Amino acid sequence: MESARVVAWGRQLRRAHERLADALVSARESIESGAPVAVPLPPLTYCSAFCTALDGHHRGEGSMLFPRVLERHPELAEVVDNLSRDHTMIGHLLGDLRQSIDRGDPPDVVLRHLDGVEAVMTTHFRYEEKRLLGVLDGLSWDGVDPTEVFGPLA
Repeated sequence: MESARVVAWGRQLRRAHERLADALVSARESIESGAPVAVPLPPLTYCSAFCTALDGHHRGEGSMLFPRVLERHPELAEVVDNLSRDHTMIGHLLGDLRQSIDRGDPPDVVLRHLDGVEAVMTTHFRYEEKRLLGVLDGLSWDGVDPTEVFGPLA
């Protein structure tokens, strides 16, 4: 029974990444259409919600996941450093995106910012999954809520 729960953490990371990618698609669709997607909210609400979800995901990884990985696998320090640098870069890109939204920039400008976030996020997710999924499957996370580790969309 314990091994089934341990293995679930690798799947949990992948599911969080998939949900974040879906949130980005909803944000993009809402901006491109100029109309809300799925529920009656202003288009840029989806973009702001995506930014918040991605920030939350990276905060959880930085505060909980990465320290646990390094505790058990110090040989992955370079991988964690690379991932942490990506988090910083994505954080700056999200800040630029938020500023663009706050300024009321036209949709094409907001979409360029979203394109930059998407490019780095996609590469980051692939690298993270390639390097950490197997490690996560071997870590014990008794009593930890997945949203604490992988953010609000986990």
